[in-house]
Amino acid sequence: MADFLSALRARPLLADGAMGSYLFKLTGRLSESNHVYEAFNLDQPDLVRRVHTEYLTAGARCLKTNTFGANRVQLRPFGLESRVAAINRAGVQVARDAIAKFQEVHGSAEPFFVLASVGPTNPALTTAEEVDACYREQLETLAAAGADALLLETFGTQAQLELLIGLIRSLPGMPPVVAEMTPKGGEGGHPLEPEPVAFVNRMALLGVPVVGLNCCAPWDASAFVDAAKDAPPVRSGAVQLAVMPNAGGFQRIGNRLMTSVNPELAGKLARSFSDLGVRLLGGCCEMHPEHIEEMHNYLESRRVGERVVVAPATTDAVPVGNAEKRPNGPLSRKLKDGQFVVSIEALPPRGTDDRIVQGKVDFIGQVAKSGLVDAVDFTDGSRGIPLISPGDFIQVIRSRLGWTPEKGDPIELIPHFTARDLNLMGIQSRLVGYHHNRIHNVLFVTGDPPKMSPTYPRSSAVFDLDSIAMIRLTHGCLNAGVDFGGVPLGKHARPHTHFTIGAGVEPESPDLKREFDRLRQKIEAGADYIMTQPVFHAAPRQALEPYRGRCAFLIGVMVLANLEHARRMAQVPGVVIPETLLARIAAKTSVEDQAKVGRDIAAEQIQELVREGWSGVYLMSTAVGLGTLDVLRAGLGR
Repeated sequence: MADFLSALRARPLLADGAMGSYLFKLTGRLSESNHVYEAFNLDQPDLVRRVHTEYLTAGARCLKTNTFGANRVQLRPFGLESRVAAINRAGVQVARDAIAKFQEVHGSAEPFFVLASVGPTNPALTTAEEVDACYREQLETLAAAGADALLLETFGTQAQLELLIGLIRSLPGMPPVVAEMTPKGGEGGHPLEPEPVAFVNRMALLGVPVVGLNCCAPWDASAFVDAAKDAPPVRSGAVQLAVMPNAGGFQRIGNRLMTSVNPELAGKLARSFSDLGVRLLGGCCEMHPEHIEEMHNYLESRRVGERVVVAPATTDAVPVGNAEKRPNGPLSRKLKDGQFVVSIEALPPRGTDDRIVQGKVDFIGQVAKSGLVDAVDFTDGSRGIPLISPGDFIQVIRSRLGWTPEKGDPIELIPHFTARDLNLMGIQSRLVGYHHNRIHNVLFVTGDPPKMSPTYPRSSAVFDLDSIAMIRLTHGCLNAGVDFGGVPLGKHARPHTHFTIGAGVEPESPDLKREFDRLRQKIEAGADYIMTQPVFHAAPRQALEPYRGRCAFLIGVMVLANLEHARRMAQVPGVVIPETLLARIAAKTSVEDQAKVGRDIAAEQIQELVREGWSGVYLMSTAVGLGTLDVLRAGLGR
């Protein structure tokens, strides 16, 4: 049997979600005197096994037993105190049975773990004697039944939790402890209780190897992780972090309590927590199999990106990583020569109105004729809104402007490429298609989740890869002549693609340590240039200085259309607009004058980038139309 703590240290593990709220969903009945959920282990084991199986199918590899309230105090009001041992023993066995059946059906060799759920009492117990009388039988039964860990969850008082840990330490043969509290405060500026670092430090002193929160709002979980990740026991590896939030805040709709976290967001949260070092992830109230499935998918996107693809030992294959760097257009040639380059951002059309399509095409044509721009890059479903795919729109532009293969493109047309919409096979297929369609410059981004609103059907995100993995596989495989599985792309002498690869960075991210760590990984994976999010002052550029010699940087400059636009952008996480700039725009009363100030500011920023010797500018937001060209003329002095 695999060791739970060893597996946890090796990689993040995904636990399941809610038991109680999912049983309520399946049965329509709350846990009550003649319908006690914990007693289902004996009375309705097939139902409990069904819940476990659904979570396993969704991707969970740690099952929480249906024993949360299976202690003597909590079972006594239902006349079940004499069945404590039987209920807990059956709880572990039902989980084991579900795992065994799942492994038999799916042939999975992955390790699976049973976390024995132990919950608090209401009211909280206050003496060691009370805790012993309440929990000893439950703990000894769970350990004897073969639980891989004791999951102490949803404790509201640290005092009762510590008394319980003291009891566990006094009993022989106990499995490792996962200690999770439900926090208080954390909203409206109130401090989070327990204080994360103090809580982790205290648990470490008590010998608890896994510490975290559960049954809390995601934002409280985020606050906890942000603080606890820097606690000395976490940094040393003595303590691993665990997070199992609810599906958001609760609100009453009719006679139902609904939550605000959809499965897509649950997945994004899981990946974010994992990136910050959380090793045990899962869900609590209203986190059901569909949430766990998305969490699994997002976590797997990280694992796929870490896999090493090895080319087969054939004479036709080019070794992985031996990718050829070559210019493919105006932008990449100038980057190679160290000249200042200009790329502007454009949004593909959203619908079928040909007037809008033609208007965007005409704009690109005028941009190309201006002689000011080296490339136009097209976003891929920005903000999760479905637009014409960038590659398709590029072909529309070429067709309508008469840019034939013989004539070539006067400027470089660059599609953004998100990891969101395609699996591994789809990503490779699209990239090879781009290669044949003369699209040889691609900007890889992980992508925003699909837009969730009443006007859209539910849309799943794939995220087989993230941007780092796409860079690594494109540079190290396709550009080296093999596919993602290591198979040669062709039998001819030079079967490789030759993509110039772009990536993004957010130099004012709330978590700069993580952002710059990912920047380093993107550069090491094979990125040729980096485009930044909008930068409005010098500090973010200074933060990028250590990386300048390793990659080309196109600094993001956004044209602010008016005061309202500026204030709205200032509220976006990762975007900082100095008060001095806001004041310059606010000093003008008309929208037209405010727009002119916005263009002036953008031109001044471009001048600064030229003076400071940056590789180029990434001009964002072309909502001001051909005013974009006026900005460039002023900024470049032409």
